[in-house]
Amino acid sequence: MYFIKPTDPHPITPGKAVLLGLLCLIWLGTGLVGHDPWKPDDAFSFGVIYSMLHNGDWLVPTLAGEPFMDKPPLYYWTAALFAKLFSPLFPLHDGARIASGFYTALTLLFIGLAGRRLYGENRGWAAAIILIGCLGMLVRAHQMVTDLVLLTGCAMMLFGFSLSREQFWRAGILTGTGMGIGFMSKGFISPIVFVLTAACLPLFFRNWRTRQFYLSLGVALLFALPWLTVWPLLLYRHSPQLFADWAWAHNIGNWIKHAKSGPGKDSLYYLENLPWLAWPALPLAGWMVWKSRKKLAQRDDLQLPLVNFVVMFITLSLAASTAELFALPMLLPLTLLATASLSILKRGAANALDWFGIMTFALIAILMWWGWAGLLLDNHAKITHWLKDFQPGFEPELHTTPFVIAIIATVLWIVIVWRVGRSMRRATLNWASGVTLIWILAMTLWLPWLDSGKSYRGMVASLKQSLPEHYRCIAGERLGEGQRAMLYYFGNILTEHDYRHRCDLRLIQGNKLSRPLLDEARWKKIWEGNRKGDKDERYRLYRRVEGS
Repeated sequence: MYFIKPTDPHPITPGKAVLLGLLCLIWLGTGLVGHDPWKPDDAFSFGVIYSMLHNGDWLVPTLAGEPFMDKPPLYYWTAALFAKLFSPLFPLHDGARIASGFYTALTLLFIGLAGRRLYGENRGWAAAIILIGCLGMLVRAHQMVTDLVLLTGCAMMLFGFSLSREQFWRAGILTGTGMGIGFMSKGFISPIVFVLTAACLPLFFRNWRTRQFYLSLGVALLFALPWLTVWPLLLYRHSPQLFADWAWAHNIGNWIKHAKSGPGKDSLYYLENLPWLAWPALPLAGWMVWKSRKKLAQRDDLQLPLVNFVVMFITLSLAASTAELFALPMLLPLTLLATASLSILKRGAANALDWFGIMTFALIAILMWWGWAGLLLDNHAKITHWLKDFQPGFEPELHTTPFVIAIIATVLWIVIVWRVGRSMRRATLNWASGVTLIWILAMTLWLPWLDSGKSYRGMVASLKQSLPEHYRCIAGERLGEGQRAMLYYFGNILTEHDYRHRCDLRLIQGNKLSRPLLDEARWKKIWEGNRKGDKDERYRLYRRVEGS
């Protein structure tokens, strides 16, 4: 039985579609360029991309001269191509980050198509707007992270599943390709999600026990096969050891070891963090499921996102590693369920969410303007002293173009809030526009302040000036992947893991309270530094004393 989609009393006209598309484009493009790679994910991901561009090895991902077999290389390939393509206009790291915008745009496209397919002509834009309003998407969608390719793959799979009982060829191509690119970005997560979703839908709901659905699964496997086999086979032929490192040490073996230890407190991580990561989609989705709980057997438009969410939630909760970044795929089915709720959302609830969003973002915007003005005018407010202490040495300047953009964005937000017509979409649109305003203010007024404390450029330049003219090698101790990547990018400095290889320099990462090397007869400290405002990381460079 197919659910009959309700008629929307407020259809999306071509003019409204252009404005909604412009909102998505502004949210998407803001923050992709104009700043250095930031730790941790931006830094180490670009380190792999930069190594790929530098050494020309596109088969084996490397980081600062060493194999980095944590993930397959699809995102790194794409980002390296974008870095080359945009190199005349932007620095390499900015060009590479545009790949994140590319994959996020595809995600918005496919989740919009899925929303339109499941809930009607005017629900596609609503799905995209709800997704960009999710707080968990804001920063991560603008970083160099492989999870964005997985997100695109999951969105393609959802759209493919929504077509599977009517257009099995098209559905299979989309589902298989989505599974494949997800595999080539994060490994085995997307095939697991595909298999479990494909199994649970017909198992729990008879609506999915159709010949067309099963044919679409066969086509999906056919189109996923090249993605699942070509790179692993090439990697195995190149180096069985590196293949084993990727397939076993970083994936299968790691999962088996985690499973043997049993569920721990990390298994509750997403239960605790999804309420803010998926806001405002989660409460809308929960309301929709609750109101339709007695009709789920007939609501095939709800069965797909609900089953997909449960599969993702259980799979990711039981995975060896948990992080808010890994929760991104769960936002997709929640977004679809939230989109479905717009047809039943009471006006009072919609108005409450609307006014909560308006007041919240108005307050945050006022604080951001006030704090920025305090830094620029050097007043004596407490917030100004706190901001200066957080980024010591930062000298604020008035940059005309970012200032004008911030003013225009603020005025436009006020106009949108004032002029948007009353409908069930109003709350989600105002929320998404508020999120976009805060992001624009952060990436214009506050970008120099943020970049001053998050960039490794100044620290690496200081370290490079202190390096002796001749040395054999540098041993890096307790250095993170992002730090090693930025040393290589900004200073062409490669570090070795093991100082027992008779390196004559040792670069040690610690903090202010870290004990210095006590063996002064063999090692002499020649440099000490850190990023501006970073109280957790401090770096010390030691040189071997001649004759020791």
